[in-house]
Amino acid sequence: MPKAVFGAGCFWGVEKSFSEVEGVLNTEVGYAQGDTKNPTYEDVCRGDTKHAEVVLLNFNEQIVSYKNLVNKFYEIHDPTTLNQQGPDRGTQYRSIIIYFDESQKNIAEIVTKELNTSKFKNSITTTVEQFKNYQKAEDYHQAYLKKAVF
Repeated sequence: MPKAVFGAGCFWGVEKSFSEVEGVLNTEVGYAQGDTKNPTYEDVCRGDTKHAEVVLLNFNEQIVSYKNLVNKFYEIHDPTTLNQQGPDRGTQYRSIIIYFDESQKNIAEIVTKELNTSKFKNSITTTVEQFKNYQKAEDYHQAYLKKAVF
């Protein structure tokens, strides 16, 4: 079953958006790309672990393509703001696409390049990086917006 990983600010909203996409089978929030092993939410919020808040998802590519997921990623946040989404600021909120293989890397780079010249007024700051050092976030962060009562 193919996987994809995206970071687009606070992982709660990103997870909710992807969980509603037909063909996404499950989602999990976590931390990736940093140097600290087994970071906690508090560690990542300090801003010195180099981790990003991300959503790891499994998807059925007979229903939704990786390219469509990358396009969805660009629809749900502003990829032109460096290390920031809305009021959330810090490197943990950076815009990032994390790939597992060369095919995902190529698709992410092509879509990013196409959108950078056609969709956004400012330049895209999203990085495309190979998957490394992923840690599942604490249980209370999982499906947080589905559980939350406001």
